[in-house]
Amino acid sequence: MNEVRVNRKAAGRVASGHPWIFSSDIVDRDGAQPGDAVRVTDPRGRTLGTAHFSSTSQIALRMLSPNAEEIDRDFFLRRLRAAESHRTRVVRHSDAYRVVHGEADLLPALVVDRYGDYLVVQTLDQGMDAAKPLIASCLEELFAPQAIIARNDVAVRAKESLPLEITVLSGAAPESATIEMNGLKLRADLMHGQKTGIYLDQRENYRAVAHYAHGGKALDCFTSTGGFALHLAAHCESVEAVDSSEPALATARANAAANALTNIDFRQADLFDLLSGYASAHRQFNMVVLDPPAFAKSRHSVEGAATGYKEINLRALRLLPPGGILVTCSCSHHVSESMLLELVAAASLDAARTLRVLDRRTQSQDHPILLTVPETHYLKCLILEVV
Repeated sequence: MNEVRVNRKAAGRVASGHPWIFSSDIVDRDGAQPGDAVRVTDPRGRTLGTAHFSSTSQIALRMLSPNAEEIDRDFFLRRLRAAESHRTRVVRHSDAYRVVHGEADLLPALVVDRYGDYLVVQTLDQGMDAAKPLIASCLEELFAPQAIIARNDVAVRAKESLPLEITVLSGAAPESATIEMNGLKLRADLMHGQKTGIYLDQRENYRAVAHYAHGGKALDCFTSTGGFALHLAAHCESVEAVDSSEPALATARANAAANALTNIDFRQADLFDLLSGYASAHRQFNMVVLDPPAFAKSRHSVEGAATGYKEINLRALRLLPPGGILVTCSCSHHVSESMLLELVAAASLDAARTLRVLDRRTQSQDHPILLTVPETHYLKCLILEVV
């Protein structure tokens, strides 16, 4: 194993519980090659642990272990078995869930999602990409899936000089897979759908939000394949579900039909324009759900994202009467929960609405959060009532 020496700043970061070391903090790479597992040492030569080395990303080292150890099949089998053990304790009401959540499962840059008898993986750095055969072998042993699909079509791989591609690692990939979630049957497009098929991180929030729906009309904004709308349909008189993507809406309509839900109206529209038009027309809803894509994909875009989050919440609040429920989400890691609360509070003042906090939620438990790795906490979900 090559020995990569880092400076005191990096050693302190590792000691604080964070697995990332940046290229600017490397003192000597000792001939390490792209994707190598390397021994990491501090300026005095003391071992900090074992990491994957990346030759092109700003995140040059991702710590895999606090010890100097071989990153072999046995290593991956242990880590994957531990990750699945956690899911058996926390996952309920679904056969679709995240098996590995990268850093939060001590397997940085690796994502594994389960959709019934199928697995979808993402290897997001040079080290995990080189280990794909080992990882696939372990997954076959643990799950005996019908297929393992690599959804490596995500932009972050470009920072690792890795190709953006979708490949089948084993078995035969289906056009779509039918999974069960909270008593509903949903279709997941494993080859081309959002993320690795569908959004799994809101699974527990779907049930929580449905708990607060008591009849009346609901508006589900950015519905995608219909997650919130489908869960609200049984609790509301009618649901209007809106998205800008017609392919996503086609899947949402198929999901509604598969569950014999007839009170959902799916519409294609720009949400900002639609909300403004509804406010001008004095439309009202008993519940409005906002689950937009990430407005802030980097620190540099936080200011613009803050404007967007405030504006969309302001427009939604104008549609809610006293007793109405606003569900507002952010999947931007760079927008903290405290920031989101401040933005919604400012929007409530502009809309002349007083809000009561009913619930403050985050991503499902199969997307665990490590206290010392804030990047593992990205999803915020606020359930608020107009007083």
